[in-house]
Amino acid sequence: QLLAKYKYPAEEHTVTTEDKYVLHMQRIARPGAKPVLLMHGLEDSSSTWIMMGPSSGLGYFLYDAGYDVWMGNARGNRYSRGHLKLNPNTDRSYWSFSWHEIGYYDLPAMIDYVLKKTNHSKLSYYGHSQGTTSFFVLASSRPEYNAKVHVMQALAPVSYMTHVKAPLMSLARTSLNIVGDNFELLPHTQLFKEQCLSSAVRLQTCMHYVWMITGKNTAELNRTMIPVMMGHVPAGANSKQVRHYMQLRESTRFGQYDYGSETNQRVYGRSTPPDYALERITAPVGLYYGQNDYLTAVEDVQRLAKRLPNVVMNHLYPNKKCNHVDMVWGINSRRLAQPQMLEVMRLWEAGGPQNATAAV
Repeated sequence: QLLAKYKYPAEEHTVTTEDKYVLHMQRIARPGAKPVLLMHGLEDSSSTWIMMGPSSGLGYFLYDAGYDVWMGNARGNRYSRGHLKLNPNTDRSYWSFSWHEIGYYDLPAMIDYVLKKTNHSKLSYYGHSQGTTSFFVLASSRPEYNAKVHVMQALAPVSYMTHVKAPLMSLARTSLNIVGDNFELLPHTQLFKEQCLSSAVRLQTCMHYVWMITGKNTAELNRTMIPVMMGHVPAGANSKQVRHYMQLRESTRFGQYDYGSETNQRVYGRSTPPDYALERITAPVGLYYGQNDYLTAVEDVQRLAKRLPNVVMNHLYPNKKCNHVDMVWGINSRRLAQPQMLEVMRLWEAGGPQNATAAV
C-alpha cells in the first residue's frame, strides 16, 4: 500500500527457509538492476524502509539511484508468520527462535532467493539494529555467504552490548524472568496506535518509552508521521530475541544463546555458549552510528570494529543527539546518511578503492 501510494512498482515474494518458516519479502522492482537487500530491526518490518515517504525512506532512495530493492521480513513479524507445519497462534514451538535463527536460516534463504530471481551472483546488504546482528551471525556461522555480498552497510549495529544505556532493559529482564521464553512479544495490533494517539498525554507517554529504548532526539522526530509509525511498529517478535540481547549485555560477549550449562552441553558440546567468530566475516562492512544511541554504544561499536577484518567505513555521526532510529526515520535521514552509504556501496560494487574511477 505504501509503495502504491507513491506510485513505485511493488511486488510480494514468498521464501521458505531450511527449517520450514515461510517469509514474505517486498520488492521495489527494477529488473536487470543490481539487487540490494534491506533488513529491519527488532519489532520492525520491511515497512521501516518506506513508511516515512520518498523524501526520507531508504528504499525509495536506492530505487531512485537505480537499484532493484528487496526488503526482508524476519520470522515472527506481522508479514512473516508462516510455517509449513506450525501455527504461530497455537503452537508455542513456532516461537522457539532468537535472532540467531534469523541470521542462520532467514537471511541465507532470502539472499539465495534474490540472487536466483535476479540472476546476479552478489548483492549489497543494508541492516538496521537487529538486521546487523543477524548478518553478523550469518557471515560468521556460514562464511560462504561473504562471497555473495558486495558490501554490508550496518546502521546502528548491535553486537557487543556492554555499555548499553537503555533503562528498559532491566525491566524487560524482570518481565521475561516471570513469563519465560518462546512466546510472541508485542504483536502488531492497532490497539497500540489507538491508545497512544488517544490524547496528548498518552502520546507523550508512549514517546517517552520509545526514547528510553532508542535515545531521545526530538529534533529528528517527524511529528506528522507519528500515526504512520505507530501503525507499523511494533510489528511483532519473539521474547527469546530480547532475552538473547540481554544475555549479551550481561556476559559482555557476542555469543550464541545461553540455555544454561546442562542444555548448553547438549546443544554446543560445552557448558557455555560459543562466541561468534567475527574474524570470519570477510565481506566489506560499513559501520554507521550515533552518540545518543541507547542500544548501540560508541564503545561497543569500536570494539566490534576492532574484531571485524574488513571494515571499509567506520562513521560516528557528529550530531551528539543522533539516536538508534534517526538514520532510518529521522527528518534528516536523507542528508544524514544515505548519500554517503550509496557512495560506499558503489565503490565496493566496483571492487573497492583500487577501482574507484569505475565506481563513479
